[in-house]
Amino acid sequence: MNNAEPLYLGFDLSTQQLKGLAVTSDLKVVYEARFDFDADSEGFGIHKGVIANLEEHEVYAPVALWLQALDTVLERLKDKGIDFGRVRGISGAGQQHGSVYWSKAGEHALQSLDSSKSLASQLDHAFSHPFSPNWQDASTQTECDAFDAELGGQQHLADVTGSKAHHRFTGPQILRFQRKYPEAFKRTLRISLVSSFLASIFLGRIAPMDISDVCGMNLWDVKADTYHEKLMALVSGSSNSSILKQMLGSVHHDRAAALGNISPYLMRRYGFDPTCKIASFTGDNPATILALPLRPNDAIVSLGTSTTFLMSTQHYAPDPSTHFFNHPTTPGLYMFMLCYKNGGLAREQIRDHINAILPSMDYTHTRSLKSWNTFDQTVLSSPALGQASTASDSMKLGLFFPRPEIVPNLPAGEWRYAYSPSTRSLNDHPKGWKKPHDDARAIVESQLLSLRLRSRGLVSADPASGTPPQPRRVYLVGGGSQNSTIAKVAGEVLGGVEGVWKLDVGENACALGAAYKAVWTVERKEGESFEDLIGGRWKEGQFTEKMAEGYQRGLWERYGVAVEGFERMEEEVLRREGRAP
Repeated sequence: MNNAEPLYLGFDLSTQQLKGLAVTSDLKVVYEARFDFDADSEGFGIHKGVIANLEEHEVYAPVALWLQALDTVLERLKDKGIDFGRVRGISGAGQQHGSVYWSKAGEHALQSLDSSKSLASQLDHAFSHPFSPNWQDASTQTECDAFDAELGGQQHLADVTGSKAHHRFTGPQILRFQRKYPEAFKRTLRISLVSSFLASIFLGRIAPMDISDVCGMNLWDVKADTYHEKLMALVSGSSNSSILKQMLGSVHHDRAAALGNISPYLMRRYGFDPTCKIASFTGDNPATILALPLRPNDAIVSLGTSTTFLMSTQHYAPDPSTHFFNHPTTPGLYMFMLCYKNGGLAREQIRDHINAILPSMDYTHTRSLKSWNTFDQTVLSSPALGQASTASDSMKLGLFFPRPEIVPNLPAGEWRYAYSPSTRSLNDHPKGWKKPHDDARAIVESQLLSLRLRSRGLVSADPASGTPPQPRRVYLVGGGSQNSTIAKVAGEVLGGVEGVWKLDVGENACALGAAYKAVWTVERKEGESFEDLIGGRWKEGQFTEKMAEGYQRGLWERYGVAVEGFERMEEEVLRREGRAP
């Protein structure tokens, strides 16, 4: 590495850790440091990065914890030999929806920091409230009901803000905060998202919110490109929302432009060059789609404990079960997102049942308890959709939710159906369903059919190959991305003109996306898009591996028929459970 080569920093402030890494202009990671909140912090009484008040369904984090973490990560990067004077740009990602409440002394505190002292030791008076609500918080049902009602229902709210009301979204959280802590609200000068809070520390003044992350508030009118007056009035408690607008501050519309230069405090304390640029910081999910040059019609499927589906799309088609955000770098594009509570946990539950009953594919009992071998072999040996002989046989479809689900809105439970393609009828007592054997393929297909159902209006056909509308590529990330069997079924169900790929960036996707955004902000030529600059430097072979074929003519169309049956099954279960809209 050239010791004079420019460096770019990317930070990821997540629920359980703060991570910082440095990349070169050619996107090579050269330094990395992290701070684990549970393991490394002192004096906060947290568990998995948060404090939970079960009685009120509150989940929140101490803001001082994050300051302690940033102090430590910067020191650890310094200890690893980084020359901060070489850093030309910085960006970051923050857990979405969380809010930070600055006191009237907050901005002055940022601007008058003593470089001989840590951040944590100087900013205790900078906040009107010491905690930030976490995305796991579920205390705002009353406020969510008010948001949905204000515009005439969930669909109308989604049409305007990109999402229906959610417990974790910032607008309902602010409304509850000012109701529960009216005196603290009166002492509040500014409100930041987690991403803009972190940007403020580097900038040395309270930073504007990012044009993508602001869409996670239920306050931003996505198409009008401004705050929605009626929703702002709802949170304000009066028809005059000017005070709330001042608290929230401006929104950074120019995705390519820097917010400014690094703060004098960090320049003096760590030796940053005074010309180091601070790019806008965004949410963790928008940052994830920046971890590769994601093209329109590409999809990312995160297969962790939960399942998240992300796409970059030109289409804005809101629905109460999905999320739409402005794209963090590219005007005219949107980030489409689906979030499921039941992902890896549901697959693991069926895996464990199979390992307990069916013969093990491993040599030792200990290894077989959590092994995927038998599960994978069961999936591969089972016919698609459980159709044993012909495509006219009934399809085996199911829903498997160890936890209450939000997409669709159902309690924990399991439901199994047979769907007849010829008569388009459902039978909730499917003949020949062998548990847990048939559950193995059904759970994988079920999760993928839900993704295809809810993204089908956003994908487009590929004229060059003549394939019907489907993703260009499907990228798998997270723990489940290592499973070639899941990748194979993903290609069969979702398609993929160029196949199914594993994106292997470890746990660094958000921090990498942020670092790449910093590179683009500083080094872009006039009019050069993020996709073009990063795409020209991104080494695909270093980060991706093709896992499976995508579109298979005939089989993909058969799964298209299954999507119709799957949608009808969901509607039936919702009706039976009293959850129908």
